[in-house]
Amino acid sequence: MLVRELRRLVLLVIPFLLLFYGFLLCLDGNPITPYDQIRSRIERTLSTSKGVSKQDDQQVLAGQFDSQLSYSSSSDSGLSELPPSYDGGNNDNTVGKLFASEPMETHTELFSVSTADGKYFKLKLGDKLSINPNIIPHPVFENTWTIVAQHHDPGDTTSTLFVELACDAVFDTNKSELSCVFPPIVLPIASTGLGKCEGDLEYVSLNVGPHDARVFYGPLAPFTVYGSNSQETCFGQWMQDFHVLINWGSGNGEPEQENLFRAGTELRRPKPYSPMEKNWFIFWDHGGQMYAHYDIAPRRVFSKLESDGSAGADLAPLAIDAGDGQCMGKYMPRLGSEYESIHQATNSLSITMCWQSDPGCFPSHENTFVFTIFQHKTFREFHSVYEPYIMVFRQTSPFQVYGISRKPLWIHGRDTRSRMFYVTSVSWKAHGQRYHGYLDDVLFLGFGIEDRDSAGIDVLASDLLADLGLC
Repeated sequence: MLVRELRRLVLLVIPFLLLFYGFLLCLDGNPITPYDQIRSRIERTLSTSKGVSKQDDQQVLAGQFDSQLSYSSSSDSGLSELPPSYDGGNNDNTVGKLFASEPMETHTELFSVSTADGKYFKLKLGDKLSINPNIIPHPVFENTWTIVAQHHDPGDTTSTLFVELACDAVFDTNKSELSCVFPPIVLPIASTGLGKCEGDLEYVSLNVGPHDARVFYGPLAPFTVYGSNSQETCFGQWMQDFHVLINWGSGNGEPEQENLFRAGTELRRPKPYSPMEKNWFIFWDHGGQMYAHYDIAPRRVFSKLESDGSAGADLAPLAIDAGDGQCMGKYMPRLGSEYESIHQATNSLSITMCWQSDPGCFPSHENTFVFTIFQHKTFREFHSVYEPYIMVFRQTSPFQVYGISRKPLWIHGRDTRSRMFYVTSVSWKAHGQRYHGYLDDVLFLGFGIEDRDSAGIDVLASDLLADLGLC
């Protein structure tokens, strides 16, 4: 009798246990699969620097930069002087609502120079969905650009394989879409092993393939930097010559190549490492020496980069001595809660701050700088919102910051503050143009929309840099 009752009890309990387990897996409305876990963890941005104490973390989250860097705590922060309607994403009541005022009051609005309505254009990679796009000029064909973006298939919830798609693309007649001429190919980027993933991050070792590739021109050659499993930590950054990965054909119009990073090479950084390293960018000085920039907040970290991927000492303290602390303390966006962070976003370009059409415009050490885009991220209710800013710094040692956007950028066509636009790449639009440009040159910004679509906008460089707070 007792055995029979136990059997009945088991038959009743097991279905409830299965339902409860399914409920836990679907708290956000979707099953939590290995693919989702890996991608979610890799996309989670670290908001604090490597090796800082808990006290430092709290200071950063409160919007204060580390005092030992002499970062100013002045209330004259650029953003703090914006109209009351701008809350930096700190007010939950604004989520999902339209702006109470025009974007130009709280943001620097960017308009396309080619679309009829000034809005952004869509990127179409055949029938494939993609995120984190890059757009660079094709080295041979006029009016053709190469698109690279991460394949995103919401319907495939079991795969742990990640790939980057690429194609040559042209605009349609009304400039509203930049679409592949032929079906996109998968870039042959090699997997990088298991990585040193432990504890809660152990499942990241299941990752196969590249994440969030940035494709860009240096002074001579195109490269890609992408995330993958690391030999130094759990997840790191790798770099490869883009020519090796795509068939642009011989006689592709490129200059004699540097023969760097022919194979995927892991980039190193000054220690300490974070378990998950993301969003590094490369920059070049006036002499063509290469550097890697690892962090922008809570403090800058950058170093000389060698051709084997090894890194020199952290050079940021020299920039601090030259005034970085006061400038960044004044203009960097303030963080209002533990759900906000600041992180690097795009590759870098160099720019001479005059119009090339001006006969008196000549590049020099005094008027030529490096710029990149970073983002202020707010995460609430399982949804992220990004606000992009420009940072400009000198192209000569000690590479101190020259200026930072007073207000975040607003891409014309974005309808609400809660719509997730995240900028991932910046490039010169003109064919034959690589790393350097002028204020009257046109740029491409590549960005994703709500982890579902890829898009871009072409803007004048002078518009992008229109509202810099100068150091």
